[in-house]
Amino acid sequence: MAKLTAKGILDAKGKKKFAQVWVDGYDTAQACEIAGIDMLSVRVANLKQARMGAPNTFITAASPRGTYNSSDAEAIKTAFSLMNDGADAVYMCAALDRIKAVAKERIPVVGHVGFVPAYFTWIGGYKAFGKNAQDALGVYRDTLAHQEAGAFAVEIEVVPYKLAAEITKRVDICMISLGSGPGCDCEYLFGTDILGTYKGHYPRHAKKYRNHFEDSVEAFSEFKRDVANGSFPEKRHIVEIGDEELEKFIKEVN
Repeated sequence: MAKLTAKGILDAKGKKKFAQVWVDGYDTAQACEIAGIDMLSVRVANLKQARMGAPNTFITAASPRGTYNSSDAEAIKTAFSLMNDGADAVYMCAALDRIKAVAKERIPVVGHVGFVPAYFTWIGGYKAFGKNAQDALGVYRDTLAHQEAGAFAVEIEVVPYKLAAEITKRVDICMISLGSGPGCDCEYLFGTDILGTYKGHYPRHAKKYRNHFEDSVEAFSEFKRDVANGSFPEKRHIVEIGDEELEKFIKEVN
């Protein structure tokens, strides 16, 4: 199957629903590619490993905001660095001028609207965005502004699903839903949430498909018990040496 491209994503709007997963390295990326996940999202520190694990999957990579918000030149430099390391697109939580500068270089850019974690303190904490008409218009206008700046896709986070669906129908770019319902072009979840790899709060919009943290605790506990009661290692886990050779060794060391 041919590798997905930005053009392919845009051409599929209204025809196909994509699945995107945030991954943290080689193993998760490889598992996603084998599973047929369409798109991956990674932080810059995990990009090279993710690309090795998923050589044929579309990857969006994100750098820390401080690496691209100071100037257009820095934004372009950061974006090219990500592309050179294997990214197919770059995620930017940035001023529209920065997005425009990078998009002008023909680099696919993914923006962010709705609840934006980077702006946590200015929006009053973790909450849904666009629950009244005025805020809904703000999300729509923000999306249009990203489109006009040249972004080919926008992550829309924790927005009422009917609003997200209406916005999706009214724009040409790919709308990536994180907690914004089924009416967008792509559904996005974190691999850590899907796998259940940590103990703690899981957001309402996430679905935990496995319980890897609990399974890990149980497995480690079983290992400790087996060591304590002598049932591990078993004969099949160890390497033998002949009695005659062992006696020769003991004779030499004595």
